[in-house]
Amino acid sequence: MTQSFLAVGECMVEMAQTEGGLYRRGFAGDTFNTAWYARRLLPGDWSVAYGSAIGTDAISDEMAAFFEAEGLDISALARIEGRSPGLYMISLDRGERSFSYWRSHSAARLLADDAERLQGMLEDRDVVHFSGITLAILAPEARIRLCNALREARARGARVCFDTNLRPRLWEGAEAMRQGILMGAAAADIVLPSFDEDSELFGDAAADDTITRYSGQGAQEVVVKDGAGALTIWTEEGGKTVLSPEPVEPVDTTAAGDSFAAGWLAARAMGEGPEEAGRRAMALAAKVIGAHGALVPQIFEGGEA
Repeated sequence: MTQSFLAVGECMVEMAQTEGGLYRRGFAGDTFNTAWYARRLLPGDWSVAYGSAIGTDAISDEMAAFFEAEGLDISALARIEGRSPGLYMISLDRGERSFSYWRSHSAARLLADDAERLQGMLEDRDVVHFSGITLAILAPEARIRLCNALREARARGARVCFDTNLRPRLWEGAEAMRQGILMGAAAADIVLPSFDEDSELFGDAAADDTITRYSGQGAQEVVVKDGAGALTIWTEEGGKTVLSPEPVEPVDTTAAGDSFAAGWLAARAMGEGPEEAGRRAMALAAKVIGAHGALVPQIFEGGEA
């Protein structure tokens, strides 16, 4: 029987810096990146879909065609007249990235405006993934609508994952971001925070503080990333595990957390335990940051990453 993975959020036109000061156009976005990697990690009896909204212009047509060419189900992709995808540009300095965005007219900002369409998008899903960016781009009432729909999907049996992925510039302010992140976490079974971001927003002194907050919101799994530092995993079934990653010299840290999320979710969906899932997710993210751009197809050449 086919099982269904759905990622919800915004895919944008990506302009990624290459050698010689040139830029390469692609399509990327945090939850889309996770879906792209999940499609390569999950077996063929899994459907991987992307839930969002795009426009009716030529670049939207190209984006939808790209999704399909990459093996993604686009039945959860809405078309909105008069809108278009957002665009972002990546600049690199010794492997660290900075972003410039053009997204004020992005169709994805309206992905949760139609309650009936939202309900259909989430129906009959086995795994649903969304992020703090997914929430941040929405109007406040649409955030509530999405989180309510995710809670209903969870009650129907979907396994819901929330990557906190904090982008302060997208929110109305720090308090709105705190409230939004807690609301998102309360809709999820799995929360994937980054300690450096959460410590700044919530004042966490240690990963245990991060785990306590999200487990208190109802999460059954909390996986605290800390860049090149230790990975701290907590699950209801197994308690806490701390893993140390192998040292990696980053070329481009774009999609490190997005690929990690795909590695974790795919491993857990296939029955791997928390420690093995953590190791697989870290190994995938290490390969991704060793290359330019968000999507790195060459790491799958010759077999599974």
